[in-house]
Amino acid sequence: MGRVSGRSCIVTGAARGIGRAIGEALINEGADVCFADINGEQAQAVCEANRERATEAGAGVTWAKVDVTDRDQVRAMIDKTVETFGKLDVKFNNAGVNKPMNFLDVTEDNWNFIMGVNGLGCLIGMQEAARQMIAQGTGGKIINTASIASRQGFDNVAPYCASKWAVVSLTQSGARDLARHNITVTGFAPGVVATEMWEQVDRDLLDIGAAERPGQAMEEFSSEILRGRVATPSDITGTTTFLASPESDYMTGQVVMIDGGMTLV
Repeated sequence: MGRVSGRSCIVTGAARGIGRAIGEALINEGADVCFADINGEQAQAVCEANRERATEAGAGVTWAKVDVTDRDQVRAMIDKTVETFGKLDVKFNNAGVNKPMNFLDVTEDNWNFIMGVNGLGCLIGMQEAARQMIAQGTGGKIINTASIASRQGFDNVAPYCASKWAVVSLTQSGARDLARHNITVTGFAPGVVATEMWEQVDRDLLDIGAAERPGQAMEEFSSEILRGRVATPSDITGTTTFLASPESDYMTGQVVMIDGGMTLV
């Protein structure tokens, strides 16, 4: 039996990067997984690419197109998951965006876009998942993606930092409110991870003059990592599967740092 065998899970932002890796690791341990993403075609492609993996693990797989800032779409995603797997046990609020801008250049549009997806999207995802879990009467787990940027501010990504501080606050608030329903709320905070999102951030920093050459941002951040290298998505999934498993049942309101020792808190 796998560590999360028989558990029904949703992972948002699952068409690529950390989200995809989280979902695939859950399947390997026997969970039914809905890969959800704003890019429906990519979410469907990831789902189909994992059907054989799921069959071998005795698990199920489905997909959903979702804008996490749209409550109706979030409800539809949860409804589809419940119709497919019969319940919802674990909800990963992983979808996130970043668009670097120098601090004095940050605009209202930039702020609202990032806070909308990373902050409001997390809140809506938590609320709707909790409502489903409460209706089931079986408890559940809500797991949020924070960041090293939730522990300190960085000059070229201020709205992103603020949004990830919001994720930590929502994790603590949700844990306090939902404990009476046997729902735990935890989070994890990655550092520098070799994904498409970090590659885009690197290009954006170059565009705004915050870096002089490609790869500079990744190199500079990496120099502060005690483990001596950037993370891969597989460095993250041991913790995320643990948080989704019964092994973490006594944890709630906590955010686990997975940054190779970059930020010591």
